[in-house]
Amino acid sequence: MELDKEASGAHAMENQKEQRESIREIGSLNLSHRVCLLSVIGEIEGHECLPANSKTTKYEHILPKLAAIEDSPDTDGLLLLLNTVGGDVEAGLAIAEMIASLSKPTVSLVLGGSHSIGVPIAVSTNHSFIVPTGTMVIHPVRMNGTVIGAPQTYDYFRQMQDRILGFIAAHSRASLNRLENLMLDTGILTKDLGTILVGEDAVREGLINEVGGISQAFTKLYALIAAKKREK
Repeated sequence: MELDKEASGAHAMENQKEQRESIREIGSLNLSHRVCLLSVIGEIEGHECLPANSKTTKYEHILPKLAAIEDSPDTDGLLLLLNTVGGDVEAGLAIAEMIASLSKPTVSLVLGGSHSIGVPIAVSTNHSFIVPTGTMVIHPVRMNGTVIGAPQTYDYFRQMQDRILGFIAAHSRASLNRLENLMLDTGILTKDLGTILVGEDAVREGLINEVGGISQAFTKLYALIAAKKREK
C-alpha cells in the first residue's frame, strides 16, 4: 500500500514537472475536462532564429504539439490564446493551416493583439473571441533587408498577400475585397499601409465571431465539445 502511494506521488510530481516544462518551452498546458491550452505570444519565429532577448513562438514547437492534440484520445478540444505582433509569414500560415485542419473543436481568444500573420491564426479556429481592448492589424507583406526591385519580387509579394487574404476570407465572415481594402488603407496607420481593428471593430468587420474573455471562450469550447460527442 505504501509503495502504491509512493509510486502515485512520484507520478504526480513527474506530471507537474512535465507541465511546468511545457509551459516554459511552448506555453502549453493540458487542463481538466480534456482541454489543451496553447498560447501564441510575442513574435512568430520562422526558419531564422530571433535574438535571445525576444519573446517568441517557435513554429517547430507548435506544429508537433498540434499533431499530438489531433492524435491524442485524451484531448477533446483546443483553446488558443493569442498576443502576438506577427512574424514569419510561412511559419504563421503553417500554424494556421494546421489548426484549421484539426478534427477536435477549437476556440481562439485574442488578448492584447493578434497582428499581421497572427490574423490568420486567430481566425483558423471553429470560433473566435477578442477582448474589448484587443487589436488586430492587417497590413501588406513586409520584408527586411535588401529587396530587389524587379517585377518578379512584386509578383512574389502579391502572391503571398493573396495566400494570406484567401485564408482569412475562407475562415471568417470578411470578404476578400473588404480585406484588400483594409490591407491597403492609408488613412489609419500614419506611416504605413494597413488597418488597426480594436475589439468590436474586428467583430463588425467579420474577422472575429464575438467580443468576450476567457469565461466565454471556455463556455463555447465546452459547448462545441459536447456537440461533437453527440454527433458520435
